[in-house]
Parts: sequence; structure tokens; C-alpha cells
Amino acid sequence: ASSLQKRTEELIFEIIERAFKQTGISKLCMAGGVAQNSVANGKILSNTPISEIYIPSAGHDAGISMGASQYHYFHNLENKRLKPLYNANLGISFSNEEIKKIIDKLNLKHKFLEDDILFKYVAKAISSNNVIGFFDGKAEFGPRALGSRSILADPRNSKAQQLLNEKIKKRESFRPFAPSILEEHGENYFENYQFTPFMERVLPIKKQMQKLIPAVTHVDGSGRLQSVKKELRPRYYRLIKEFYELTGVPILINTSFNENEPVVNIPEEAIDCYLRTDMDMLVLGNYILEKK
Repeated sequence: ASSLQKRTEELIFEIIERAFKQTGISKLCMAGGVAQNSVANGKILSNTPISEIYIPSAGHDAGISMGASQYHYFHNLENKRLKPLYNANLGISFSNEEIKKIIDKLNLKHKFLEDDILFKYVAKAISSNNVIGFFDGKAEFGPRALGSRSILADPRNSKAQQLLNEKIKKRESFRPFAPSILEEHGENYFENYQFTPFMERVLPIKKQMQKLIPAVTHVDGSGRLQSVKKELRPRYYRLIKEFYELTGVPILINTSFNENEPVVNIPEEAIDCYLRTDMDMLVLGNYILEKK
């Protein structure tokens, strides 16, 4: 596996080098299954003449639907090109009223918190080593949960990976969980920091920071990060900011909201996953369910 990864990286760099020599273009867009190889993606800027990379949130086969639509819109209909899309929230969403009806129908004990209290409350719970199911806004388009259908935990806790696997994920211990970081703090924590909105790159974590965030630091000192910008993900940004103000760490563990099945998409699926696992808290919009 290691040799295959190394050779794949070499081939990617060779293809990019050839394309650059032929075109002189230093801005790269990549899609397709191999474009989901986040380890290779994180090495492109330092191993090729490329100055900027764009990888869509759904670089795999599902993204063909968006690509086909865009091709028709730009080429056949000759519309003006749009700026790159850095927001993956293109899926289904539910209002607080819709969520309340589902909770009431299932007769579940709950509480409603306004935003000013909600984010502080959830950040405090995460800092106390609770594992949180976070269901908020429109679902993400692509293979990565980006703070709308996510399970969140404290990256400072060296046992958080074990905790998440025991409670919910049941996956191999060598597979690390990802850090969601406030964009403005990226350069403080990562070597050669690159804006990574869709968790599509692995970058080295600075040595002096690795001990602060052991739960998201891979065995080789790297992390598959997600950059969180306020204007792109305001509610998720606000939660991480509250955690930062509480702990001094501008990062949360972010893994997909599921247990060996597709990522949850609707409130009923989130509730079902919450009830059958050892998750401590479920946040559905402004509603909170807790296991005491």
C-alpha cells in the first residue's frame, strides 16, 4: 500500500509537470476518484510548478452530475463563467419547526436553545470530552462531512480516537480523525498551510503543535484538515470559535455522522444513530438531546 501510494504521487506530479510545460498555466483543477487522495493532494504545491489548486467537494463519480450541468450551462448556453464554489452545502435542510415535529412524534426529551446560548453550551460539552452529533443546515455534497452532518469531539484528548471508535465508528485504530480549523489560525498549526475547504488535503502539523492536538495528529505528524471560513460556514465557525475561546485551541475533531452506513441526511436518521450508539449529545438545529 505504501509503495502504491508513493508511485501514485510520482505519477500525479509527472502528469501535472507535463501539463504545465504544455500550457504554462499554474492554476490546477482536479477531479475524479484519485483527486480524493488527500495525502497526494497536500504534496502538489511543494513538488510541482503549480501555484493554486481547486478540487471540488464531490471530486468522485457523484460530481459528474454537477460537471454535466456546468458544461451545458457554460458551453452550450454560453453563459459567463462563475467563481469557484467553496461551499458544499447543496443538500436538504430542515427548519426548527420541522425538527420539533419529528422530536415530538418520537416523544423524546429535548431542549431548545437560542444561538447565543447554544454554541457556548455545545462547546463546553465538547471540552468536557463529550461526543456530539451535529446536524445543522443543508447537507454537504461530497464524501466529507464538513460540519453539517458531523460527529464532533475534543482534539486535545489523546484518547478521543479510541473513544470515538468505541462509542460509534468501530473502525481501524490507524485511521485518524480530521481537524476542522478556523481559517485564520491555519498557518499557526500547519506547515505550508493551504486553504482546504473540503477536507481534500493532508498537511504536516507543526511539531510544537502536535502535542496540543494529539487526537487529530496522524502517526507521521500530519492531519487531513478542513479550513472553516466564517462567510462560508457561519454556524460551524461560531461553534469552533466558542471552543477556541474556552480552550485556546481553534480546532474540533470532525468525522462523518454515521455508524457503518451512509452519512445521515434527515433528522430521523440522526436520531436513530444517536440512540443506538454511545453518543453523548445530539444537536438538531437549535434543539438538543442529551444522555445523562
